[in-house]
Amino acid sequence: MVGRTFIEVRVSHDRTVRNNASRAEVANRLSGRTVQDVRRHGKFLIIGLDSGYTMVAHLGMSGRFSIAQPSQTKSAHTHFVAVLDNNTEIRFIDPRTFGFIAAYDEDEVSSSGLARLGPDAWTEPLDVDDLAASLRGRVAPIKALLLDQGPMAGLGNIYADEVLHLAHVHPLTAGGDLNHHQVGALLEAVRVVLGAAIDAGGTTLDDLAYLLPDGQAGESLEGLRVYGREDQPCRTCGTAIQRIVVRSRSTHFCPSCQPHV
Repeated sequence: MVGRTFIEVRVSHDRTVRNNASRAEVANRLSGRTVQDVRRHGKFLIIGLDSGYTMVAHLGMSGRFSIAQPSQTKSAHTHFVAVLDNNTEIRFIDPRTFGFIAAYDEDEVSSSGLARLGPDAWTEPLDVDDLAASLRGRVAPIKALLLDQGPMAGLGNIYADEVLHLAHVHPLTAGGDLNHHQVGALLEAVRVVLGAAIDAGGTTLDDLAYLLPDGQAGESLEGLRVYGREDQPCRTCGTAIQRIVVRSRSTHFCPSCQPHV
């Protein structure tokens, strides 16, 4: 994609571009721009363009990108289409419209949500002392802090549960109460869980909301330790997995492997 130019951009849903003034603003800012770099930070896709513009995308709960030819039938809920100079289309499909695509100038990037993100959990791994310092004094549950993206960016609901289980940390433990050993176990679990998820192409649930750009499903679901496995036996000790709600998010854990002390 680097070096390609957006020949035409079409937006068909206002919520998809809600961080800009209008659909037209996004289309005008992206059309004719050449891609200079493509990267990711946390759960944001960041595409650097010429003339000082940046395209930022977030999948939300149900968003996904597909790469298609113009002759291919568009999936339902396709709210954004970018036509590249090789006649390939980049399509954004998002049934629940929780995701977004934004076109920012340099000032808008610095004041956007990107500015508050912590180090990327995969590409900028923290050391134990740094993460412990960011958690010090925090009374919020560690599950909520992992989803906050401030201490560390990139974990969503599924992988936060998986990380906490592997690290033997109860999701309701206050962030500031984690000791040095637990913080180290948490960081090690992040590497293991994300590495396995990347190798498997991510987690596609039964609703098929998440698919890879080529339309294939991610295969991480079968290997999940706790997420979505309420009342099923823990893969480590056999205890029934429990489900609670932490800050409005469904949370799964093993009461034996992750005691709340």
